Amino acid sequence: MAGCKPAVNLPELGSVPPFEFINESGQPYGSAQLKSKVWVADFFFTNCPGPCPRMSNQLKRVQQETSGLDNVRLVSITVDPDRDTAATLLQYSKKFGARPERWAFLTGRKDLIRNLMSESFYLGFADSMQEHSTRFVLVDQAMKIRGFYDSFAKDGIDNLIEDLKLLHDRT
Repeated sequence: MAGCKPAVNLPELGSVPPFEFINESGQPYGSAQLKSKVWVADFFFTNCPGPCPRMSNQLKRVQQETSGLDNVRLVSITVDPDRDTAATLLQYSKKFGARPERWAFLTGRKDLIRNLMSESFYLGFADSMQEHSTRFVLVDQAMKIRGFYDSFAKDGIDNLIEDLKLLHDRT
């Protein structure tokens, strides 16, 4: 049919329920701000001695390579809210060149973060919140999970960017 958007052949892997945390500017931020957006979520913490800085650098690349796509957002949620205050997240976001209108860093209640991470994003958790998944999660405009991407796989970020653009072009 003329004028129809092409179908997207990405599976629906779950739904993200409504949520709200606090962003790096100290403002409420959550599903209300992400409605009708295509977005990528990850879980990290600012004083991570392991994979988190690399994950943030990968998201910096995603931010750069999707800079012309106004409907794309990146959302990094801390798993260490006791230490990662809004002010700490702001400092961290600047370190990675995050554009605040495109890339949010969120903190909130530990139990709510843990629940979102394990029950909604299916990323599980260990005894320590700092033991977290290094996967990125792609979410569409209807809050449906459309993919999981290994941040350390050779083609993981390329595939994420390709799928993100595919979902964005559907809008």
